[in-house]
Amino acid sequence: MTIPNPYKMAKDQVDAVAPHLDVDEGILEKLKYPRRELTVHCPVKMDDGTLRIFKGYRVRHNDTRGPAKGGLRYHPDVDLDEVKALAMWMTWKAAVVNIPYGGAKGGVKCNPPDMSQTELENVTRRFTWEIAPLIGPESDILAPDVYTNPQVMAWIMDTYSMLKGYSVPGVVTGKPLELGGSVGRFEATGKGVLIAVKKACEHLGRPIEGASVAIQGCGNVGGTAARYFNKSGARVIAISDSKGGLYNSKGLNIERTLDCKNQYKCLVTEEVDAETITNQELLELECDILIPAALGHQITAENAPKLKCRMLGEGANGPTVPEADEILLDRGIFVVPDILANAGGVTVSYFEWVQNLQELLWTEDEVADRLERIMTTAVAEVLRISRQRNVSMRTAAYILGVGRVAKATELRGVYP
Repeated sequence: MTIPNPYKMAKDQVDAVAPHLDVDEGILEKLKYPRRELTVHCPVKMDDGTLRIFKGYRVRHNDTRGPAKGGLRYHPDVDLDEVKALAMWMTWKAAVVNIPYGGAKGGVKCNPPDMSQTELENVTRRFTWEIAPLIGPESDILAPDVYTNPQVMAWIMDTYSMLKGYSVPGVVTGKPLELGGSVGRFEATGKGVLIAVKKACEHLGRPIEGASVAIQGCGNVGGTAARYFNKSGARVIAISDSKGGLYNSKGLNIERTLDCKNQYKCLVTEEVDAETITNQELLELECDILIPAALGHQITAENAPKLKCRMLGEGANGPTVPEADEILLDRGIFVVPDILANAGGVTVSYFEWVQNLQELLWTEDEVADRLERIMTTAVAEVLRISRQRNVSMRTAAYILGVGRVAKATELRGVYP
């Protein structure tokens, strides 16, 4: 299987939506390139006394509508083009839900499962030091992503604060509650996936209650989404991690399954009533709703014809390649695209940032109500554009997101 270049894919998506926008070609060309991209090489002392060099990236795609915002991922396959694509998708995502952010993204090429806590802390602090001139609560705000978590955000906040000489909680979101984190942030992305999919189901006249759901991924997004789908009356029939998955056509015991993952670091145990399946088999299960919530490029031209779901809700960033998109559209599979479906995370990150800047503390109910309103409004707007323009939900989301950023760019002008 040939994996497409993610940055080319992101640029092609802008080109594809261009005919639907009344925007100057030069403005759209500008939006296809990041404002700034930084590559750093971080020397880190390992537990055995050796010195290793870790390559890291921070890309600021756009800050026309507000500070750049985006996660930091640790993964052995991280490269600059992937980070550039993710930063661009963050720009559109923030615009779709209409929060005053631009897009950014960061990555460090490393493999956290093979590293100690001390080594992870050393990598994090050194990377933060290297990118410190570019980040800040008014310019570029980091958040958790693949293999990063609230503890990593705490190390970043502490390192940046030591550099400034005072505490700066707003430089990151997704922090521990004790350091200014927001209630509801950890589960925000997974919960947002449920809200978006549920609203789409209502639009199609399909009840969420009793719907069969297969979820690829059981981390912050996939695991949280599984819990929320389960609470909503859906039947989660399959879930997976990087090693494989579990399947039970009658529905999995989600709490028991995720408890086993936390306890044994693996889903596949004898303590869950299910049969084992591969990640590829999970994608091709017969189900009402398929949620790819792991890494990108999972739905390809090779497996798209084999999908048996009725709806696809993209919890991951860029899980469907453009060629597969066309196949899904032709087959009548309703797609809730990533820049809409997984926007709950950046939305509640925005809530956390606002609370930090204004020294406020919102309750869990306040955060949940605000998230529900913003996600519901965004889904309704994308559905409206899809119907009016007779285009797919992905195209409609890009018309909304890219259109808002392009309009803001025209209003501000190009200086000098």
